Amino acid sequence: MPRPMRQRRWTPPRRRPLRPRLTSNRRCAAPPIDAPCKAALRRLTTCVSNRTTRQPPARPHDMKPQPQKFVRRMKTPSAGVLHALVCLAACCLTSGCASLTNPVANGIPVRLLPEELHAPSREGFEQIPLTLLRQPPPQEFRLGPGDTLGVYIDGVLGSSETPPPVNLPSTPELPPSIGYPIPIRSDGAITLPLVGPLQVAGLTIDEAEQKVIKAYTEPQAGAPPGEDQGFLRQDTQILVTLMRPRHIRVLVVREDSQQQQVSLRNESLIGLGTTETTIGGGYRGVGQVLELPAYENDVLNALARTGGLPGLETTQEVVIQRGYWNQPGQAGGAGPTDSSDAAQRTASPPRVIRIPLRVRPGEPIRFGPQDVLLQSGDIVTVRGRQPEFFYTGGLLPAAEHPLPNDYNLTVLEAVMKARGPLFNGGLNTSNLNGAVIGFGIGNPSPNLLSVLRETPGGGQVIIRVDLDEAARDPRQDLLVQAGDVLILQEAPDQAVTRYLTTILRLDFSGLFVNRSDAQGAVSVSAP
Repeated sequence: MPRPMRQRRWTPPRRRPLRPRLTSNRRCAAPPIDAPCKAALRRLTTCVSNRTTRQPPARPHDMKPQPQKFVRRMKTPSAGVLHALVCLAACCLTSGCASLTNPVANGIPVRLLPEELHAPSREGFEQIPLTLLRQPPPQEFRLGPGDTLGVYIDGVLGSSETPPPVNLPSTPELPPSIGYPIPIRSDGAITLPLVGPLQVAGLTIDEAEQKVIKAYTEPQAGAPPGEDQGFLRQDTQILVTLMRPRHIRVLVVREDSQQQQVSLRNESLIGLGTTETTIGGGYRGVGQVLELPAYENDVLNALARTGGLPGLETTQEVVIQRGYWNQPGQAGGAGPTDSSDAAQRTASPPRVIRIPLRVRPGEPIRFGPQDVLLQSGDIVTVRGRQPEFFYTGGLLPAAEHPLPNDYNLTVLEAVMKARGPLFNGGLNTSNLNGAVIGFGIGNPSPNLLSVLRETPGGGQVIIRVDLDEAARDPRQDLLVQAGDVLILQEAPDQAVTRYLTTILRLDFSGLFVNRSDAQGAVSVSAP
């Protein structure tokens, strides 16, 4: 095994001082040294004594005065500075991007929306049975205040020498009547000659006739003994008929009456076309005074005589205002003067009765049989529905759209109703030639929909809906309610992708002749 060599530390050799060379054995004086030589010797001595340098000493004839140079090393920027520069450049490039500066992008995801902020459903209502809006027809007509009777009494009201008067009614519901008109007073009694007032309220026509015959043929109370005859003989002809039934006078105000439309067509003088203008249309409120006969004074008859059942343009509710308004503290009312009057008014039936015409299946009916009966002086109102709208913006056309009354409208349906881009590659179909196919493979479809909705407390909440998720999950397809503002924008990644596909375009064109020969061209265009 070879013996390892011992390493020695290198030391520079010792230099002997320069001495003049002697050419002979005898000593001679050294030649004089000029100033440049002295400087060279001084430099040589300094380089030899310095151990840190490895450069050879400069020769005297190469020594020239050199200018002094100062070299400063540049510091490498830190990672934080580089990140700040990158962020600044990104902000400058994306300062005009609507998807990155969208102020309503951050909202509550629709899957986390509380139940009280969801729009109520407009579907599932059913019309109530119409029999609930009328009173049951009576088996017999009962007399009451306001009825007019036709009475014929031979020798008292009419004579046997002239035939009794016959009255033909104007409506086919009543039969002809015979006799002279005798109205029933407000206390339910009638007044006839020779006899006192007779109470006939609540009696039928036959019962009232028997009571009149009895009053004229039977002996009167307090007559002298032996006089058992009445005012008339038993065989006197007495007739009682119904000439005109009592009527209940009500006022019906409806806000669903459609106005008449008039179309004006103007033809061009040179025959290039025509213009058509429509005047009128829409709905307006009308009022009508009805006199409903007895046993027909109900809500169903009032609606049938004024145009039929309300349509979808109404609130599907009938409001009955009963009596007159004289409540304390209200406009136009003086209020009660004492506590007993106030207690009586407090215990009185409600002045406003609401009858819904459409309810949900299984929902209880909130009115009774007595609520549909109309009284004299009642005001029946059918109110029109106030128009409800939702609004669109962003990538959707800025417009105001009506909200349907009888069915639900989801956000997907609202986007299509507003003619917005929905899963079409971001293509704009609002062009002159009607083309729906754009250049290239298209852009990402915008799917970030922000819904601005008013809260019950008067505030506002932003709801974020992903249209892609809403198309797959019906639970995220939010229902639109009145006053909603729908703003459609692109997500940031979609905006960047669209921007890159817009500024970078690759066009390939080639001609392939055979397997071994091909020609091609690639063109790249960038801003």
